[in-house]
Amino acid sequence: MLTLMHLVSAVALLVWGTHIVRTGVLRVYGARLRRWLGGRMNRVVAFGAGTGVTALVQSSNATALLASGFVADGLMPLATALAILLGADLGTALMARVLTLDLSWLSPLLVIVGVPLFLSRKQSRAGQLGRVALGLGLILMALEQIITAMGPITEARGVQVLFASLTGDLLLDALVGALFTLITWSSLAAVLLTATLAATDVLSLPVALSLVVGANVGSGLLALMNTSLHNVAGRRVALGNLLFKLLGLALVLPLIPLLAQRMPALPFDNQDLVIGFHVAYNGLRCVLFLALTGPMARLTRRLMPDRPDGADDRARPRHLDPDALDTPRLALANATREVLRMGDTVETMLDAIVEALRNERVGSDRDLGALDDELDELYTGIKLYLARVSRAQLQESDRRRWSQVVEMSINLEQAGDQMEHMMEKVRDRKTARRRSFSDSGLQELIDLHGLLKANLRLGLSVFLSGDEESARQLLMEKNRFRARQRQLSHAHLERLHRKVVESIETSSLHLELIGDMKRLNSLFCAVAFTALEGLEDEGDRRGRPAPQ
Repeated sequence: MLTLMHLVSAVALLVWGTHIVRTGVLRVYGARLRRWLGGRMNRVVAFGAGTGVTALVQSSNATALLASGFVADGLMPLATALAILLGADLGTALMARVLTLDLSWLSPLLVIVGVPLFLSRKQSRAGQLGRVALGLGLILMALEQIITAMGPITEARGVQVLFASLTGDLLLDALVGALFTLITWSSLAAVLLTATLAATDVLSLPVALSLVVGANVGSGLLALMNTSLHNVAGRRVALGNLLFKLLGLALVLPLIPLLAQRMPALPFDNQDLVIGFHVAYNGLRCVLFLALTGPMARLTRRLMPDRPDGADDRARPRHLDPDALDTPRLALANATREVLRMGDTVETMLDAIVEALRNERVGSDRDLGALDDELDELYTGIKLYLARVSRAQLQESDRRRWSQVVEMSINLEQAGDQMEHMMEKVRDRKTARRRSFSDSGLQELIDLHGLLKANLRLGLSVFLSGDEESARQLLMEKNRFRARQRQLSHAHLERLHRKVVESIETSSLHLELIGDMKRLNSLFCAVAFTALEGLEDEGDRRGRPAPQ
């Protein structure tokens, strides 16, 4: 029993070591790796980029997430992303080769250097590199412990029977390899474990080779699971990657009995044979399929088509036409339409808040969390779309408009976050605790909410038209709102003085909601300042008096 616990702990240490190496590299070089992968590249360069990035982070799944995210945001062609993932498969195979070299002298050195460096300088780059060194040391140490623990285990009759049951069906063995990857959440850990078991003669060579092929399929399943929250475009990357792995399995699995007969003649032990097969298999498969990334991209589009317009998710941007990017003014108009959609969502969220103030329960159809997610989706689409607009081609007035669109989308996204927090306060302190506002207090909040909603509509009008009179009216309404907010705060304090029970129970919530509405009002009215600044700059440029 104790030996089994040592084995399980060594496997857990192996998984943990790969995890902290991956996170350490991403924290230090994550931004550079994203820029590297996000650049324009052909299939061969993309293949090399995927190999290099995966060799650094020791996880093809991390590379898959990055590439899928780029495709989901429209920043990378699907065929290029598939080439990156083919390179990622080769990168993780090469790292498996490196980690199975005789590096027993290196593991204690890496741990001795990594631990004090990480603990003393956690937030610095040197500290994160110490984290990477520590992770590599743990991986090598875990492999040694697995070999040591497997000695007595292999002598057990039950274990021998268990692993002997894997020798009859190669497809079943591949399925077990895929399960190994899903359990350890890392194809690298699964392959290293398989090679180690083969080295101790726990696994026969045909079984080990089948497990390796299955581990590759398991990594494709992991990528598909990890990208489940992406849009359809992003999920196609993982689907294409999985289809490539399944096609490779179908091609190589019938050859495994022949390979298992010929490979023992090579002057290597079983561990080196398994790892060598892993590298050769992924190298040949990936190079062969690199020419098929285009057809695979077309196939995945057929298997996973875009949703019809009528069935599209409400949050998905509708007007950000990539073909309009060559005409900056048209692109700005498209982005403006999406900002107005954000405004409609914010208004819906405001209505949900006032409904929560009036009622004890709020229906799930008015869930602000989902609405805030819609806002985030629209904001991300607008931001990435405008980032692709060449500002060098914009005239001065268009540059100001570009800035206005960006600032308005930021303000509305922040307003969504603020309202989500407001709803949490209402549910936690009012609805959950069955407390109610006083009649006068509730009416005051509803009145202030009405002013806030009116200012949102006026702010969207100013954003759309840039009208000077409307902008000045919005500033007047902002001042009026602030005066009303101060008046209502004083009125609430007066009710506390009169010891109104409902006001005492909801006092902190009442004052916090008033303060939250004040901040929302500032976000809605900020567009007036940018509109007036633009008019003043235009007046200066034309040599006429600035608006007073």
